[in-house]
Amino acid sequence: MTDTTTVYPDDAVTVESLDLDAQGVAHRPDGKVVFIEGALPFEVVTVNVHRKKNQWEQGSLKALLKESSQRVRPGCAHFGLHAGACGGCKMQHLDGVSQVAVKQRVLEDNLWHLGKVKPETVLRPIQGPDWGYRFRARLSVRYVAKKGTVLVGFHERKSRYVADMQACPILPPHVSALLMPLRELLGAMQARETCPQIELACGDQVTALVLRHLEPLSADDQDRLRAFAKAHGIQWWLQPKGPDTVQLLEPSDDPTQQLSYALPEFGITMPYKPTDFTQVNPHINRVLVTRALRLLDPQPTDRVIDWFCGLGNFTLPLATRAREVLGIEGSAALVARSQQNLTFNQRRQTLAPTRFVARNLFEMTPECLVQDGVADKWLVDPPREGAFALAKTLADLHQQPELRQGWVPPRRIVYVSCNPATLARDAGLLVHQAGYRCVAAGAVNMFPHTAHVESMAVFELA
Repeated sequence: MTDTTTVYPDDAVTVESLDLDAQGVAHRPDGKVVFIEGALPFEVVTVNVHRKKNQWEQGSLKALLKESSQRVRPGCAHFGLHAGACGGCKMQHLDGVSQVAVKQRVLEDNLWHLGKVKPETVLRPIQGPDWGYRFRARLSVRYVAKKGTVLVGFHERKSRYVADMQACPILPPHVSALLMPLRELLGAMQARETCPQIELACGDQVTALVLRHLEPLSADDQDRLRAFAKAHGIQWWLQPKGPDTVQLLEPSDDPTQQLSYALPEFGITMPYKPTDFTQVNPHINRVLVTRALRLLDPQPTDRVIDWFCGLGNFTLPLATRAREVLGIEGSAALVARSQQNLTFNQRRQTLAPTRFVARNLFEMTPECLVQDGVADKWLVDPPREGAFALAKTLADLHQQPELRQGWVPPRRIVYVSCNPATLARDAGLLVHQAGYRCVAAGAVNMFPHTAHVESMAVFELA
């Protein structure tokens, strides 16, 4: 009988899982943890070690001795571990279904290990197109004198240099096709050394490019931009300083030239400026809003508060379902933009009474929360820092009923998160100190091929 057991080198390791940075995680025989860029779970590999500490090592894939069945050929020629590889994606070598499973596991692990919370139901992950989904992006621009060319794209992996990208399949195809023409355009401009960045914003009908320029543009350069816009059907916006200085190169009163996206299920259209925060992936955003409202289940008798409301992405759809909606945001400028979007949509349909207020959401107090009045339900959509002050205030009011003055907590909370760690922290407060149950949670694959995990959780009063 022939022995077919594979014998691996003594320095080989077996990958057990992926971490939050999409690195393979393995252990040496002595228990030391090894983080391996480019390795996948269940693979046997050897490692090029780049950093070594007493308890862990970090490195990259040296040799693949046993391949995972989940490994696939990357869809982008600029992906990889080689010198000059683009750092925009980290998981293209992993099957798309497996990527979502990894993100779901990351969410569940964070909820349990950081918050000691286990959702009663695991929601089906929200996912959409794997390619051409990135409608928002910040592209770096670098004039390389030695090569006599301009590079436009994302940074190289773990580097300040700009990758030499000729195409990018996660961008919409018409934008990916612009990368080489943009290099030619910028290379011909007098300001080629003082334009460090182009910000992309694709609406449903309009593609806007925001050119950051450190010096005033000459008349000739502005003419070049106009000619490019006409030839390629895009808008140029100029940004000489901060985001508030952004202005159209060619102002227009034509409403069809307004940057916007639609939420058709609710009859809502959201105008925005290219530097306003909107979701990167409009396909997922539409599903996200629909599921959030389905889980929140606003009734015609409900008063709802939308915390961290932004431009009104959830607030305005809520106003098509609830009795009354309050949107709260930390920036007065954002509140003004939300009010404009409310007025815009009120011309098209009848919405529930809705108002927006500005408040520091990272310095909440029980008194402040009580003053906002009783709401039947909450929608919470914070930045990466999470909603700790809000959750802590709910916990304080639960534990000190004398502070409530007739105020009662919301029956249901839907929490949309872009950081599983801060969601887990806040979930721990809500469940263990504020009197809630975590009835459901699930991953949202907003950024395919990256390690970024978005998610949604539902809490109900116990």
